[in-house]
Amino acid sequence: MSRAEAERPDRIRVDITPSEHVTALAYRVAARGHAGVTLILAHGAGANQTSGFMVRFATALAARGIDTVTFNFVYSEEGKRLPDRNDKLESCYRQIIDAVRSGKFHQDAVRRKLVIGGKSMGGRIASQVAAKNGDGIAGLVFLGYPLHPPGRPDKLRSKHLPDIRAPMLFVQGSRDAFGTPDELRPILRELKVPADLCLVEDGDHSFKVPKRSAKSQDQVYDFVLDEIARWVVALGKAGSNGPHASAP
Repeated sequence: MSRAEAERPDRIRVDITPSEHVTALAYRVAARGHAGVTLILAHGAGANQTSGFMVRFATALAARGIDTVTFNFVYSEEGKRLPDRNDKLESCYRQIIDAVRSGKFHQDAVRRKLVIGGKSMGGRIASQVAAKNGDGIAGLVFLGYPLHPPGRPDKLRSKHLPDIRAPMLFVQGSRDAFGTPDELRPILRELKVPADLCLVEDGDHSFKVPKRSAKSQDQVYDFVLDEIARWVVALGKAGSNGPHASAP
């Protein structure tokens, strides 16, 4: 599949409740280059699935052989700025998972491994869904995990992580105000499943680096995307325990 083709995702309506629906975008891969994995990525609190970050990552991951699905939470679909309650966000995510598993996006979805995750809040909601019922989830990818609110390292959002039974990949900028890699490492070491930590040197919560950085922004994004693709492809080839890795 060419880059131009990957940039034209399929728009799919998913009903969440009898009176609510959201739009999902399916970024598809040519069959011959498929990694055998479907990746669901949810957006962060401040921008929906059409943000430059989400489109860039979904497009680039599809170009790297990973069918990628993004979606709007109900509040963002309705043009609201304030995120829904946790339970409603989780319910929406579960509906997207069910839609993917039912073949609404890919007819052979039942034969593919399913990885979920997202940007910031979207990744946190994915982790909460997996912690409560992770059956059939092969792995999770977090793009800037919001370990705590900025300036509030005492308000950790990690209590549920030990309940997750699938391998995890945390991509974290060294300057992330929501939690640095150094803050994440001791938490990840206590997990009973493989947990990789991909450090983005000089990166902030969205992996943006200052101009003085040794690498350009495009190089940083390509590094992150290559690491995600490597991890997900390895997961697709691995057994039930996933790729054997641990946080450095």
